[in-house]
Amino acid sequence: MENTYLGVHRFSSGQELSLIRGDLTLQKVDAIVSAANARLRHAGGVAHLILRRGGEVINQESRAWLEEHGPVTHNKPAYTSGGNLDCHYVIHAVGPVWGRGDEDVKLKTAIQESLKLAEKLDLKSIAFCAISTGIFGFPKQRAAADFYQVFRDHFKANPQSPLLDLRMVVYDEDTCAAFSKVWEKEFGT
Repeated sequence: MENTYLGVHRFSSGQELSLIRGDLTLQKVDAIVSAANARLRHAGGVAHLILRRGGEVINQESRAWLEEHGPVTHNKPAYTSGGNLDCHYVIHAVGPVWGRGDEDVKLKTAIQESLKLAEKLDLKSIAFCAISTGIFGFPKQRAAADFYQVFRDHFKANPQSPLLDLRMVVYDEDTCAAFSKVWEKEFGT
Protein backbone atom coordinates (compact mmCIF):
# COMPACT_ATOMS: atom_id res chain seq x y z
CA MET A 1 0.00 0.00 0.00
CA GLU A 2 1.40 3.37 -1.01
CA ASN A 3 1.28 6.32 1.35
CA THR A 4 -1.70 8.63 1.02
CA TYR A 5 -1.13 11.89 2.86
CA LEU A 6 -4.34 12.93 4.59
CA GLY A 7 -2.92 15.97 6.34
CA VAL A 8 0.32 17.78 7.07
CA HIS A 9 0.84 20.21 9.95
CA ARG A 10 3.98 22.17 10.73
CA PHE A 11 4.43 23.12 14.38
CA SER A 12 5.79 26.60 15.16
CA SER A 13 9.05 24.95 16.27
CA GLY A 14 9.53 23.49 12.76
CA GLN A 15 8.62 19.84 13.26
CA GLU A 16 6.25 18.40 10.68
CA LEU A 17 3.42 16.02 11.56
CA SER A 18 1.80 14.00 8.78
CA LEU A 19 -1.34 11.89 8.93
CA ILE A 20 -0.81 9.05 6.48
CA ARG A 21 -2.93 6.18 5.33
CA GLY A 22 -0.36 3.51 4.60
CA ASP A 23 1.66 0.57 5.83
CA LEU A 24 3.75 1.28 8.93
CA THR A 25 6.31 -1.37 7.93
CA LEU A 26 7.05 0.43 4.65
CA GLN A 27 7.83 3.84 6.17
CA LYS A 28 11.33 5.14 5.40
CA VAL A 29 12.06 6.68 8.79
CA ASP A 30 14.62 6.32 11.56
CA ALA A 31 12.13 4.45 13.78
CA ILE A 32 8.65 3.01 13.70
CA VAL A 33 6.62 2.63 16.89
CA SER A 34 4.94 -0.74 17.30
CA ALA A 35 2.00 -1.57 19.54
CA ALA A 36 3.53 -4.09 21.92
CA ASN A 37 2.70 -6.20 24.94
CA ALA A 38 4.74 -6.38 28.14
CA ARG A 39 6.59 -9.59 27.14
CA LEU A 40 7.28 -8.47 23.55
CA ARG A 41 5.44 -11.45 22.10
CA HIS A 42 4.87 -10.18 18.59
CA ALA A 43 1.96 -12.55 17.98
CA GLY A 44 -0.75 -10.36 16.47
CA GLY A 45 -1.65 -7.14 14.73
CA VAL A 46 1.00 -4.69 13.64
CA ALA A 47 3.61 -6.27 15.96
CA HIS A 48 3.31 -9.58 14.10
CA LEU A 49 3.55 -7.83 10.72
CA ILE A 50 6.68 -5.99 11.87
CA LEU A 51 8.24 -9.28 13.01
CA ARG A 52 7.30 -11.05 9.78
CA ARG A 53 8.77 -8.33 7.59
CA GLY A 54 11.64 -7.34 9.88
CA GLY A 55 12.87 -10.86 10.51
CA GLU A 56 13.81 -13.07 13.44
CA VAL A 57 16.45 -10.60 14.62
CA ILE A 58 13.61 -8.52 16.12
CA ASN A 59 12.54 -11.53 18.22
CA GLN A 60 16.12 -12.20 19.29
CA GLU A 61 16.70 -8.58 20.29
CA SER A 62 13.33 -8.49 22.08
CA ARG A 63 14.32 -11.49 24.22
CA ALA A 64 17.67 -9.87 25.01
CA TRP A 65 15.88 -6.64 25.99
CA LEU A 66 13.57 -8.51 28.35
CA GLU A 67 16.47 -10.36 29.98
CA GLU A 68 18.29 -7.09 30.62
CA HIS A 69 15.42 -4.68 31.40
CA GLY A 70 12.39 -6.77 32.35
CA PRO A 71 8.84 -6.33 31.04
CA VAL A 72 7.92 -3.36 28.89
CA THR A 73 5.35 -0.93 30.33
CA HIS A 74 3.51 2.15 29.11
CA ASN A 75 6.19 4.29 30.76
CA LYS A 76 9.16 2.18 29.67
CA PRO A 77 9.22 1.36 25.93
CA ALA A 78 11.76 -1.03 24.48
CA TYR A 79 13.64 -0.78 21.23
CA THR A 80 15.25 -3.16 18.78
CA SER A 81 16.86 -2.76 15.40
CA GLY A 82 14.61 -2.60 12.38
CA GLY A 83 15.97 -5.89 11.06
CA ASN A 84 15.03 -6.13 7.37
CA LEU A 85 12.75 -3.08 7.56
CA ASP A 86 13.67 0.27 6.04
CA CYS A 87 14.17 1.85 9.47
CA HIS A 88 17.00 1.79 12.01
CA TYR A 89 14.85 0.99 15.04
CA VAL A 90 11.52 -0.38 16.17
CA ILE A 91 10.28 1.22 19.38
CA HIS A 92 7.95 -1.19 21.18
CA ALA A 93 5.33 0.78 23.14
CA VAL A 94 2.76 -0.82 25.44
CA GLY A 95 -0.57 0.97 25.34
CA PRO A 96 -3.50 0.43 27.67
CA VAL A 97 -6.27 -2.13 27.38
CA TRP A 98 -9.58 -0.27 27.32
CA GLY A 99 -11.62 -0.73 30.49
CA ARG A 100 -8.76 -1.32 32.92
CA GLY A 101 -8.49 2.24 34.22
CA ASP A 102 -6.40 5.35 33.50
CA GLU A 103 -6.43 4.57 29.79
CA ASP A 104 -5.85 8.14 28.56
CA VAL A 105 -2.97 8.70 30.98
CA LYS A 106 -1.35 5.39 30.01
CA LEU A 107 -1.71 6.02 26.27
CA LYS A 108 -0.34 9.55 26.53
CA THR A 109 2.56 8.26 28.62
CA ALA A 110 3.35 5.53 26.08
CA ILE A 111 3.42 8.12 23.28
CA GLN A 112 5.46 10.63 25.28
CA GLU A 113 8.02 8.05 26.40
CA SER A 114 8.39 6.81 22.82
CA LEU A 115 9.14 10.38 21.70
CA LYS A 116 11.68 10.78 24.52
CA LEU A 117 13.36 7.51 23.59
CA ALA A 118 13.58 8.60 19.95
CA GLU A 119 15.18 11.87 21.04
CA LYS A 120 17.62 10.00 23.29
CA LEU A 121 18.61 7.98 20.22
CA ASP A 122 18.97 11.31 18.32
CA LEU A 123 16.48 10.28 15.65
CA LYS A 124 15.16 12.71 13.04
CA SER A 125 12.06 10.81 11.87
CA ILE A 126 9.52 8.53 13.50
CA ALA A 127 6.25 6.86 12.49
CA PHE A 128 3.56 5.80 14.97
CA CYS A 129 0.75 3.31 14.55
CA ALA A 130 -2.57 3.83 16.35
CA ILE A 131 -1.44 2.14 19.58
CA SER A 132 -4.20 0.40 21.59
CA THR A 133 -6.97 0.95 19.01
CA GLY A 134 -6.97 -2.64 17.75
CA ILE A 135 -7.44 -5.63 20.02
CA PHE A 136 -6.89 -3.45 23.12
CA GLY A 137 -10.17 -1.69 22.26
CA PHE A 138 -9.26 1.97 22.84
CA PRO A 139 -11.85 4.19 21.06
CA LYS A 140 -10.22 5.46 17.88
CA GLN A 141 -11.29 9.13 18.00
CA ARG A 142 -10.32 9.39 21.64
CA ALA A 143 -6.92 7.87 20.86
CA ALA A 144 -6.45 10.31 17.98
CA ALA A 145 -7.12 13.25 20.31
CA ASP A 146 -4.60 11.85 22.81
CA PHE A 147 -1.93 11.38 20.12
CA TYR A 148 -2.35 14.89 18.70
CA GLN A 149 -2.36 16.48 22.16
CA VAL A 150 0.87 14.72 23.14
CA PHE A 151 2.54 15.68 19.85
CA ARG A 152 1.50 19.34 20.20
CA ASP A 153 2.48 19.55 23.89
CA HIS A 154 5.77 17.74 23.35
CA PHE A 155 7.03 20.05 20.62
CA LYS A 156 5.82 23.14 22.45
CA ALA A 157 7.88 22.05 25.47
CA ASN A 158 10.80 20.75 23.36
CA PRO A 159 11.18 23.11 20.38
CA GLN A 160 14.78 21.98 19.82
CA SER A 161 13.80 18.33 19.43
CA PRO A 162 15.88 16.51 16.82
CA LEU A 163 12.65 14.88 15.60
CA LEU A 164 11.68 16.82 12.48
CA ASP A 165 9.50 14.29 10.62
CA LEU A 166 6.69 12.79 12.69
CA ARG A 167 4.15 10.48 11.06
CA MET A 168 0.85 9.09 12.31
CA VAL A 169 0.25 6.06 10.09
CA VAL A 170 -3.20 4.50 9.95
CA TYR A 171 -4.20 1.55 7.83
CA ASP A 172 -7.82 0.44 8.00
CA GLU A 173 -10.79 2.56 6.94
CA ASP A 174 -12.32 3.01 10.42
CA THR A 175 -9.06 4.17 11.99
CA CYS A 176 -8.39 6.42 9.01
CA ALA A 177 -11.83 8.05 9.34
CA ALA A 178 -11.49 8.53 13.11
CA PHE A 179 -8.00 10.05 12.97
CA SER A 180 -9.00 12.26 10.01
CA LYS A 181 -12.06 13.59 11.84
CA VAL A 182 -10.04 14.57 14.89
CA TRP A 183 -7.27 15.98 12.64
CA GLU A 184 -9.76 18.42 11.11
CA LYS A 185 -10.77 19.63 14.59
CA GLU A 186 -7.16 19.94 15.77
CA PHE A 187 -5.32 21.23 12.71
CA GLY A 188 -7.89 22.11 10.03
CA THR A 189 -7.45 20.60 6.58
